[in-house]
Amino acid sequence: MITEIFPPLLIVFFIVLAIAFQRYPKLKGFSYTMVILASFTAAVSYPQYFTKWGSFDLSALITPSIQLIMFGMGTTMGIADFVGVVKTPKGVFIGVVSHFIIMPLLGFTLASFSGFEPEIAAGIILIGCSPNGMASNVISYLARANVALSITITAVSTMLSPFVTPFLMKALAGAFIEINAWEMMWDIMKMVILPIAAGLLFNRLFHGKVVWLDRVMPYVSMFGIAFSIVVIAAAGRDNLFSIGPLLLCLVLVHNLSGYFLGYWSARLFKMSERDCRTVAIEVGMQNGGLASGIAKEMGKLATIGLAPAIFGPLMNITGSILASWWHRKTPKD
Repeated sequence: MITEIFPPLLIVFFIVLAIAFQRYPKLKGFSYTMVILASFTAAVSYPQYFTKWGSFDLSALITPSIQLIMFGMGTTMGIADFVGVVKTPKGVFIGVVSHFIIMPLLGFTLASFSGFEPEIAAGIILIGCSPNGMASNVISYLARANVALSITITAVSTMLSPFVTPFLMKALAGAFIEINAWEMMWDIMKMVILPIAAGLLFNRLFHGKVVWLDRVMPYVSMFGIAFSIVVIAAAGRDNLFSIGPLLLCLVLVHNLSGYFLGYWSARLFKMSERDCRTVAIEVGMQNGGLASGIAKEMGKLATIGLAPAIFGPLMNITGSILASWWHRKTPKD
């Protein structure tokens, strides 16, 4: 009886928290995370509603939803986002290089010692080899970091991902599973580069003319990310129940180590406090949605997709906490 009542109560609890947090400015940033947790709980409790509708496999919508998110990202971007490379080349270089060195190597190390089956271990490496998460820009703003630098690092790492991510996956995850780097490169191109290019073109032609789109796209992005997480959680429910706690711990270590090592990699090069915070956030926060899309295209959603599905909501929680802590500490510089 208790096991039947507990899941719906937990779902309602998270939804109530999401609504309540909207009333408090300091907690408002956690509302979306609570919605994700409610959705995640529903997915693992009632997977039959999140895997198929009739004969239609819901996982088929993951790639289009990511493309829509990336199109939305493109509509908010312009030349100014890449001018930062010229204005602050040192910060961009350190941020991008630190990201693509620290997180993949951390992922490989954790996967090697995890004892997980190869495909699940490869998922830990995949989230480490993915570009920066778009949420990092918001977290940088809340943390009183360098938002302009954050946006530029995210843009550059995202545009480099079709080339860097397959290479890193071949080099690191190739020890666990077979990786077709060229196929993965095309998958990322169609999920990232083409939609962003379409968004940039749309922004160029219709900037300021379609005001409603600017208001709608953030919600579309949030829905797309939430949708990907619940479909993966439902598909990999059995694996989650067997290895969930350990995978959660490893993903948490991966995320927190990214913040720590990212911050001190910037400190090593004598960057300002605001820039150090930015690099820490950019290194620690990954694009879980893209990683999930890659797992889907590989046909390994229920295994390789598990670590990205956990990393996404977890990084929003840790990122919000870190931002709240830094927000109370004004950078001395």
